[in-house]
Order: sequence, then C-alpha cells, then structure tokens
Amino acid sequence: MIEELVKLDKQFFLFLNGLGNANWDGFWMFLTNKWSAIPLYFFLAFISYKQLGVKKFIVFLVMIALMILATDQLSNFFKYGVARLRPCHDPEVSSIMRLVKSYCGGKYGYFSAHAANSFAIVSFFTLVLKTRVKYLGIILFLWASLVAYSRIYIGVHYPLDIITG
Repeated sequence: MIEELVKLDKQFFLFLNGLGNANWDGFWMFLTNKWSAIPLYFFLAFISYKQLGVKKFIVFLVMIALMILATDQLSNFFKYGVARLRPCHDPEVSSIMRLVKSYCGGKYGYFSAHAANSFAIVSFFTLVLKTRVKYLGIILFLWASLVAYSRIYIGVHYPLDIITG
C-alpha cells in the first residue's frame, strides 16, 4: 500500500515538475525564495499592529515566532526520522526531472518546511484578522499554495511532502 502511494507520488511529481519551462523558471524561483515574502510579512505586520494595538501585537509576534520554530523543528524531525530522499537526490527520478535551482537542498525532503511555514503563517493571520480584513484569507491561502507548488516546480519536493507540510 505505501509502496503504491510512493509510486503514485513520484509519477504525479514528474507530471507537475514536467509542466515547467524556462520562461516561468524565474517567477517560481522568486516565489520559492523565502526572502521574497518579506514585503508581504511587513504588510501583514502593519495590518496586525493597526488592528491589535501594541500589547496584543507583541504577543502576536511572539506567537508567530514560536509557531515558525515549531513547524521548522517538526519538519526537521520528520525529514531525518522518515529519511525520504528529495526528488533531486532520488536516483529513480533525478535523471528525468527538471531541477530549476542550482542547489538541491538537504538530502531528505519529507515534509516541506516551506509549505508548513507558509500555511502556518497564513492560517494564523487568517484566524486572527478574519473579521477585520475582507478577503485576506483567500489571498493568503492562494499565496501559500503557490509557494508550496513552487517546491515541486523547482524539483526539491514531492507532492506528498507539500500536502503533509
């Protein structure tokens, strides 16, 4: 059962990864770069500060930091505990996939810290600011989904790594 799921995951990865082309590589590389979201984070911090006030905003920032720490460490725990190779390190697919970036990343990829952190941030902001900023949750979940897909596009995560994240 697990073997069949892994096989399907690899096939789905090859399909999704194979949809890419050089014209879009720069866009997906920008999106997958953790520093590209800094303007978004500043915007969200500004909205949060305006809506929550100073004291609640400080608690809000501490909660975000703890949440990112937890998702990051949980991701590392699973990466080394499960020890599933990233597609770019997997001999079954590495020779037939598109690796967009020059560096593949660590040896293991289950599960994606990018996806986990993006969705954790999005979920937190959406829950806290849900009644204050119309459509913010939809926009943020779309952004997190694009960040998650970028990891498949560039060739460093399988779809199940993303879904789990």
